[in-house]
Order: sequence, then C-alpha cells, then structure tokens
Amino acid sequence: MDENFQTYLNRAMRMTLPETYRTQVQHIQESPKYELDSTAGLKAVPFPGYTIITPPGADDDAANQPLFSALEQVQKQLVDHLGRDLFALLPPSSLHVTLADLIWDSAYRHAAADPNFEPNLRDRLHQIFQVCAPIHEQKPILFQALGFMVMTRAIAICLAPTDEYSYDRILKFRRTIYQNSDLMGLGIEQQYYFTPHITLGYFGTAPSEEQRLKLGEFFIELNQQWLDQEPQLYSVTRAELRKFDDMTRYYREPDWAVFEF
Repeated sequence: MDENFQTYLNRAMRMTLPETYRTQVQHIQESPKYELDSTAGLKAVPFPGYTIITPPGADDDAANQPLFSALEQVQKQLVDHLGRDLFALLPPSSLHVTLADLIWDSAYRHAAADPNFEPNLRDRLHQIFQVCAPIHEQKPILFQALGFMVMTRAIAICLAPTDEYSYDRILKFRRTIYQNSDLMGLGIEQQYYFTPHITLGYFGTAPSEEQRLKLGEFFIELNQQWLDQEPQLYSVTRAELRKFDDMTRYYREPDWAVFEF
C-alpha cells in the first residue's frame, strides 16, 4: 500500500509549498482529541490505543535532542501566534515519529473488551519483531526535516528519508507488521500511507475565515524561517510498542516489544 520513494518525496515536497498552505488552512477543523474547557483551556480527551513509534522526547531519545530543541522553539511560536484556545501544544516529552499505526479509539475499546486482546497483541509483536531481524543493521535510518505540514486537525514537521535504501528499510518493517495474519486476526490493518512526521499540536477550535487568510501567510513565513536554517536530521534507531490514553503521553513496560534498526 505504501508509495515508492520518489512518489513519497514528490508528495512531501508539495505539502511544504506556499500554495499548499494557503489552500490547506481553508480545511482546518477542530480535533476530536481535544476539548475546550472554560477554565483550563484546551484539554486532551481520552483517545486510547497502541502504536509503534520511535522513542518519544529527548529523555528517551537523546540523539535527537537538537531537533527536539528546535521544535520546542517552533511550538512557542505557534502558540504565541495561534493562541491556546485555538491550538493545543503536545508536550515535548511526547514528540515522536509513528512507524506503524496499530489500533485506537473505538476500535481499541471494542477489541480491549476481550481480556486476551492486549496480551495477545503484545505477544504477536514480540514474534513479529523477531521476524524483522534481517532488517537489523546497527545503522540508523536518517530523515531530513523538510518543513511544516498543515493538516486538517494538526500541525507537524514533515520528514523524508535521506536515501531510497533507508526508506525501503522502513517499508519492509511495516510490511512485516501489516501482512502478519495473526495480527490481522486481532483487527490490525494498515489504514494510511507512510507519511513520516512529528506532530507538534492539534487545533482545538476551528479558525474564523479572517484568521484562515492570515494563517496561510503565517505558515509560509514560518516555513521559510525553517528553510533558512541549517538542515535538521532525525535519526531512527529504534521502534517501540507503546500504549496511549490520549495524545499527550506514550508509555510502555520494560518487557514490551522493541526493534533495533
């Protein structure tokens, strides 16, 4: 289901063009992952599930501290410009790249009604990661942070592998997961193309028409500031099974599945 390397690069580059920003701001909607509280502002709502991600935040992934630090500065710019009632920042400790979506929200709630579901899911992924052993090269996969993505309900930094071989290593990893019949039997299936990115925050409310026009120009300027700096790299060395209760924290137990690239 995933695209080849050149097709993905073309799509990623289009997402960071000025005209894309001007168009995309017209489609912004409030995220169901947050709600506006009259006293506390935007608050994350329950949105549970499992995912396979890179270690989140600099505490768990010190090698990527320079990029995380740069993104924290961008987050401050975003919230200063957009306001805390419009845009909810994710905690820096939760920033990550999703390598394979698994199950979330209503699908997770339904599946988790079976007490065997979660132990079976964790056991299957241990087995799958062992099958992935030929992909293990003790060599990190490098991504370049291309620019900002304005999505319908979120803002992210768009990433692209620095070469085709690195991209193919990730796709092999994903195919091993999504083509596993035991995992399919648990209700896990691929639903999205691989679009590597780091989400910075979510829209808690939809902007007005007047705000949308200004936002388009703001994102163009913000992206140009990013491009004027030295290129930022993100090193992928490890994939981890993590659980989440909402979008602010991704956690795991020491014996849960881990894959080293």
